[in-house]
Amino acid sequence: METKEYEVVIKLVGNQNPCHSGHQIGDEWVFNYMTPPGMCSLAFNALYPFAMVLRFGGMFPWQDDPDVVQASCPDGEVNNIFELRRRPRQ
Repeated sequence: METKEYEVVIKLVGNQNPCHSGHQIGDEWVFNYMTPPGMCSLAFNALYPFAMVLRFGGMFPWQDDPDVVQASCPDGEVNNIFELRRRPRQ
């Protein structure tokens, strides 16, 4: 059986306070196993498992859309909320 891979885009969609790394709402990165240039490595580390699930076709039962999941970074002072969205690879 062939495994289908997807591209995963990470987007900052919300926060409670300004990010210590300078991220702004609307910033986007494409997941490619390594921390994308300009993205906080701590946030990337927290998002990595979610990105891997989406990349290989998995789903999160608590999400309404199987192609999207939201997760936050571990910085409790900032509470950045990221949306991870998968799309077919081009």
